[in-house]
Parts: sequence; structure tokens; C-alpha cells
Amino acid sequence: MIEKQHWHPVAQSGQVAGMPLAVRLLDDDLVLWRDALGDVQAWADRCPHRGAQLSLGRVCEGATALECPYHGWRFAAGGQSVHVPALPGFVPPATHRATVHAAREAHGLVWVRLAGQRDEDDALPVFEAEHDARLRKLNCGPYEVQTSAPRLVENFLDMAHFGFVHEGWLGAREFAAIEDYRVEATPDGLLATGCKAWQPQSSINATAPALVEYRYEVTAPYTAVLTKVPDAASVGIEGYREFIALFICPVSPEHSRVWFRLAMADFERDDAQLRAFQDTIFLQDKPVLESQRPRCLPLDLGAELHTAADKASSFYRRHLKARGITFGVC
Repeated sequence: MIEKQHWHPVAQSGQVAGMPLAVRLLDDDLVLWRDALGDVQAWADRCPHRGAQLSLGRVCEGATALECPYHGWRFAAGGQSVHVPALPGFVPPATHRATVHAAREAHGLVWVRLAGQRDEDDALPVFEAEHDARLRKLNCGPYEVQTSAPRLVENFLDMAHFGFVHEGWLGAREFAAIEDYRVEATPDGLLATGCKAWQPQSSINATAPALVEYRYEVTAPYTAVLTKVPDAASVGIEGYREFIALFICPVSPEHSRVWFRLAMADFERDDAQLRAFQDTIFLQDKPVLESQRPRCLPLDLGAELHTAADKASSFYRRHLKARGITFGVC
């Protein structure tokens, strides 16, 4: 499964503290824990001795080992078994080890890759605004959604629903027309530019309706970034830009965990206000997304109807098919 070779977000960094944390990715159960060096360990949530869930155990010995809840076997960072209580003098061989996966932290999240070498230097999905010190960064979510990761990405790329799902916020029925825009391939996905939408309130900063220019970029199969450029007069902040990254954990083919990472020139509103606006918008999307059938995204372009307004999503479907993506699609 090629998806196992990609990096996926599985939890917020702050969730991995003193206790092991159970998560699920691509239908695999994992356990996360933080070792004595502060690094996140990501292992299969299964003790190799008798198959118990390691997430039910405890981090011990000064965060140098994870202890199985069943027989107390201890595994050091890196997965090697280092202690078997039933045989105090036994030195576990190199084959006695937990299944270990690559883990990294970025964008306030823990990312895991299920296939490939742990130390292989593969890049995480890009979010260029992350490195702009002039912008404030904030994560929103997670949101649990009963649909596939590709359905969520396609919704993120779709402007034609604004006037109906987000009426009075991101759109209006009487201004639902979508002007032509450009879509092109990139090494990691696609780039859509020249996207424009009339919006009553494009963001929490908006003080007046405005025509907003959108730029969409798919940077990994289940990751996308949106740049919003409203008319300056509509927000009252000169040179205002807003960047929103969509990071999705494909829990199962029809269940996803979603985070949005904001990068914006707003240092006045508190975190709760910014998150409340994002909650309002996404929770309008959620019931519609969960109503779609099939929940997995059809890659056969003949399975659903398409128009020129859907060119970004049609391009995205062709991209997934060309990349050999099979998880969350049909």
C-alpha cells in the first residue's frame, strides 16, 4: 500500500506526554510515547510476546522504556526488549523487539510513516507559511469525520458549495457563479490559482463583504494548503494574507481525523475566538461530508457528474489514480 510510504498526522504533539497514547492510522493500531530525550516513539500497538496492547501499559524507568501491561516486558526506545520480569537474568536477543515506525513532529502535530526506514530523510508535507515569523500559527481540531480523507481534500478544494453550505459566511446563493481558474500539476500534487469567490465574511477579521482570491495547493495525497487574499479594505489590515493548511489522518477508509493549521497576521483575537470561527465553518461542512455516498472517493470520472467548476477536484482524482492511491478511494 503506497499510502504507508507517506507521512500522516496522528496526534497533537502536546498529547504525547507521560502516558502512552493509542492512535489509529490506515487501519493500523499504534502507540505513541515520549522517551527520555523528548523524542516521540511510534510503535505497533501490540506486544510481540502475547499480543496485548502496549498503550495499556506505562512509560517507566525515567521514560527510557515502555512496559507491557500483561507480563511487564519492557521495551527501550527503538523497540528492543530489555527486561522480562518472569526471567530476571534473561538477556533478550535482538529479535525480541516491538515493531517501530518512523515518527516526527512538525506543525504542532506528530507525523508517522508506516513503511520505509526510520531514519530515511523524506520530507514532510510542505507548509511554507510555517516559517514566516510575521504570522501567528494556531491549530484547530481535531475533528472526527465519518468519511474518507480524499472526500475531505476534495471539499477543501471546492468553492461551488460556499453559497449553500456556508451561506452568509463564505458565500451567498445569488453569487454562486464560479469564474474560470487555472489548475496545474506540481511535483507533489496540484496548484489551483485565479480562484475567486464573493464572500459575506471571508474570515473572522472580515469587516465587510469582499471578493476574495483563493490559491489552493495539494502537497500530499491527504494534505492541502489554502491561501486567501481578501480586498485590504474588507479586513482593515494592510497586506493581509491568511494561510490554512488541511492535515488529515486517514484512520480507516471511511473515518478521518482532521486538523487545520492557521497562519495569519492576527495577533489581537485570542485562540478561542479563532478556533470558534473555524469550528463554525467546518461543522457546517461535516454533516454534508458524512452524507456523501460512497464515502470513499470514486476515481472513475464516470462515476459522478462533473463540470468546469469542478476542475480542481477532477484533477485531484486523476492525480490520486496516477499516484496509485488505494486507501479511501473506490
